[in-house]
Amino acid sequence: VQLQASGGGLVQAGGSLRLSCADSRRTFTNNAVGWFRQAPGKEREFVACINWDGSSKSYEESVKGRFTISRTKGGNTVYLQMNSLKPEDTAVYYCAAARRTWVTSVTSDYRYWGQGTQVTVSS
Repeated sequence: VQLQASGGGLVQAGGSLRLSCADSRRTFTNNAVGWFRQAPGKEREFVACINWDGSSKSYEESVKGRFTISRTKGGNTVYLQMNSLKPEDTAVYYCAAARRTWVTSVTSDYRYWGQGTQVTVSS
């Protein structure tokens, strides 16, 4: 599995961005995939996760109702649609593929990590 995250950028508060996570080897179709973020000086934190077939999703409390995770029918690309962005959403966002098929927010459950994409929300 080789993950490539993209779609980050600079946006004003209230704006939207869509992050993409692609598996260049097309092998994470049977894995749950999650998004995490890490702001400067803070621990990496869970944002959202989707199970292997897209039927189950989980979100961190502060992004519920604003962020939506989805994956393509073939399962090779996972998206994170981020709406109503706030300055506190500023961070490097990472996608990761879990060792399992079901949703999990536990960092140690994730085996493969992408390189991260910067999201900056200005006030």
